[in-house]
Amino acid sequence: AQVLVESGGGSVQAGGSLRLSCVASAYTYKNYYLAWIRQAPGKEREGVAVIDSDGITSYPDSVKGRFTISKDNAKNTLYLQMNSLKPEDTGMYYCAADAASGRLIRGRAVYWGQGTQVTVSS
Repeated sequence: AQVLVESGGGSVQAGGSLRLSCVASAYTYKNYYLAWIRQAPGKEREGVAVIDSDGITSYPDSVKGRFTISKDNAKNTLYLQMNSLKPEDTGMYYCAADAASGRLIRGRAVYWGQGTQVTVSS
């Protein structure tokens, strides 16, 4: 059974916004760090947002101030609000979970969603 199921994504012009959603299994949602990881064409995967069970978040400098990760405990759902999008934000975005937040920031995880494409045109 899938533990992470994403929705959202699509194409947008630079400066626009998108919101991604990810429904997690109850066990995964409660027991793992959750994150959004992206992979741009020709680049390695990188974590763009991580959140822990207390709602504490972390972001790399490349998205800080533009991306917001949040979650709805009643729905076991993770979100990524992306504002002021840039062409370099283009890539496949994955919902992910792991027992170590440091791994997620480095683009590694034990559980992965199927991925959703985000394309930002200039």
